Amino acid sequence: MAAVGCGSTSNAPSVGSGAGTPPRDAPSPSEPLIDVTASVGLDFQHVNGMSGEFYFNEMVGAGAALLDYDNDGDLDVYFVQGHLLGPDIEPGDASFEPGLQGPLTDRLFRNDLAPGGGESSLRFTDVTTESGIDARGYGMGVATGDIDNDGWVDLYVTNFGSNQMWRNNGDGSFADVTAATGTDDPRWSVSAAFLDYDRDGWLDLFVGNYVNYSIENNVECFHNTRTYCGPDGFVPVPDRLFRNRGDGTFEDATAVSQIGTGYGPALGVVTADFDGNGWIDIYVANDLAENRSWMNQGDGTFVNTALFNGSALNAAGEAEAGMGVDAGDFDGDGDDDIFITHIVTQTNTVYVNDGAALFEDQSVRTGLGPPSLPFTGFGTAWFDYDNDSWLDVMVVNGAVDLLPQLVQQRDPYPLHQTNQLFHNLGNGRFEDVSARAGAAVEVSEVSRGAAFGDVDNDGDVDVVVTNNNGPGRLLLNAVGNQNHWIGLRMVGASVPRDMVGTRVAVMRASGPPLWRRARADGSYASANDPRVLVGLGADPEVTAVRAVWPDGQVEEWTDVAVDQWTVLRQGTGVAVAAPTDGSLDR
Repeated sequence: MAAVGCGSTSNAPSVGSGAGTPPRDAPSPSEPLIDVTASVGLDFQHVNGMSGEFYFNEMVGAGAALLDYDNDGDLDVYFVQGHLLGPDIEPGDASFEPGLQGPLTDRLFRNDLAPGGGESSLRFTDVTTESGIDARGYGMGVATGDIDNDGWVDLYVTNFGSNQMWRNNGDGSFADVTAATGTDDPRWSVSAAFLDYDRDGWLDLFVGNYVNYSIENNVECFHNTRTYCGPDGFVPVPDRLFRNRGDGTFEDATAVSQIGTGYGPALGVVTADFDGNGWIDIYVANDLAENRSWMNQGDGTFVNTALFNGSALNAAGEAEAGMGVDAGDFDGDGDDDIFITHIVTQTNTVYVNDGAALFEDQSVRTGLGPPSLPFTGFGTAWFDYDNDSWLDVMVVNGAVDLLPQLVQQRDPYPLHQTNQLFHNLGNGRFEDVSARAGAAVEVSEVSRGAAFGDVDNDGDVDVVVTNNNGPGRLLLNAVGNQNHWIGLRMVGASVPRDMVGTRVAVMRASGPPLWRRARADGSYASANDPRVLVGLGADPEVTAVRAVWPDGQVEEWTDVAVDQWTVLRQGTGVAVAAPTDGSLDR
C-alpha cells in the first residue's frame, strides 16, 4: 500500500540520522552499557535527608525524566530531589545549619547534543535557575506530558506532600500552575502518568498515592536491628484521576470514574490498551497489597479486574511488594505483558497477556523470577538493548531493609545492591547477562528510578539511573545500533505533541509485526522517552509502519526509512479500516 507523510514529507523533520552508527561487522563491546555521567556534565547527587530517625519516606525516592523540553530534537534530563527531614526543617534544606549547602531543588539539565548525534557530541548544561523551576518539596517522582496541546512538554512532580504542575512556557522557562490547573494532591504521591483515557485529544492525569504517613506519626520498626518500616503499618490512601477539561485545566474524576472504589499503597503505574479494544487501561503496582488492573469501559469509567484476570496476586495467590512496573510485548504476540519488581525473597513477576487481558504468572518459566530473589528491584523496563527485535529487561536494585551482611561489615549505608540485565532469547525465556554486562551494571548502589530513551539519538536505548542518597547516572548503550533500527516520533495532526498511547506495528518481509507503543510512563517514579524505537536485527528495511492512534484511527506508511529517526504526523498516512469490534489483527 502506498503512503505519504514519512521522513521529509511528514510535515515535520527527521530528528536524527544515526550518523554515529558503527559498522555492522564491528565486534560487540564487552560492556553493553557505559557510564558516561562525568564526561557529559551530569552532576547530580540525591539527598534523602537521613538523620538516624529512620523516617519511612527516606527510602522511597526518587525518580528522573527524559524529555525534550526545548523542542530541539534531543532528550533533556530532569532529576527529582529530596532534602533534610524533621519537624523543624524548611522545604529544600540541605543541612541542619541553614545555608551551609544552599537549598536543595530538583534539577533540569539541557542536552546540548551536536548535530549527527553520538557519544562524542553529547554534553549537558544545568539550566535549573533559568528555567524558573523551584521544586523544593520532598520529591518522589515525575511525569511528563503536554497538558495544553501547545507542543511543549510539561512536568508533574510528585512529592511527600503537595505535588507541583510545571507548565512549559515555550521559551526555556516553566511556570508553577498547580493551583490554576487543579492538580495538587497533598498526600504522599510516588508515580504518576499522563494518558488520554476518554479519547478527547487532551491528556488526563493519574496519580498513584502511597500511605497515610507523616514525620509526626513515624514509628520504630525492628528486624534484628532498627530498620525502616514497611507500608503494612500505615493506612493506604486513594489514588487520583484528573480529567483534562480541554484547556489544560483539570477536574477530579476519581469518584465518577470509579477509580476511587479500590486502592492500595501505590508505587508503580503503567498505562496500555491491554485488551486491544482501543481504550487505554491503567495498571497499578501496589506495595504488599493486591495490584489493580483498571480496565477502561469507554464511557469514562473503569473496572478493576485484577483478581479476575490474574494480575492482582502471584501464582501462589500472594500479594507482593510491587515497586517498578512496565508493559510491553516481550513474546511478539501483539499484546502487552506486565513486568513488576519486588523486594528481596520475592521474585520479580511476569504476567503474560493472552490478548484479552487475562494474565498468567510465568515468572519461573521465563527465567526472570528466580535470579531476582536476592534483590529489591525498583526502576525497570522492557527495552531492546541490542536491537535484535526482542524486548529485554533491565532492573535497578537497592534494598529498603538493612542488609545483614552489610551491617556486619559496618557499611555506612547497608542497602546497596548491583543492578540486573536480562537478554530475551526469543523463545519465551531470558538469560541473566548481568555478570558480563560490565561495570555500569555491576556497581553496587541504592538504585531507585530508571528512565529509558535514546539520549544521543544514535538508534539505541540509553538509561538514566537515580540512586537514593547517591549520584544520578547516565548509561549509554554501546551495542544496540550495530543492528538495524527504526525510530519514530508520533505526533498529532493539529496537535503538535507526542501522541502517547499510540500503538505502532512495524511490518517486515519476514516474521510477525513488531508491536510497540508511544509512552512516557512505566518504570518507577520516572518518565521515559515518548518516542518509539524498534530494533530490527539484521533486517535492512521494513515493509510498512502502522499506527493505531489514541482516538482509534488507523493509518499506514510504506516508505519509512530504516536507521534514522522520523516524525510521523497523524493524517499523513493511508487510512486503514479498523475492525468493527475495535480489536486489531496481531
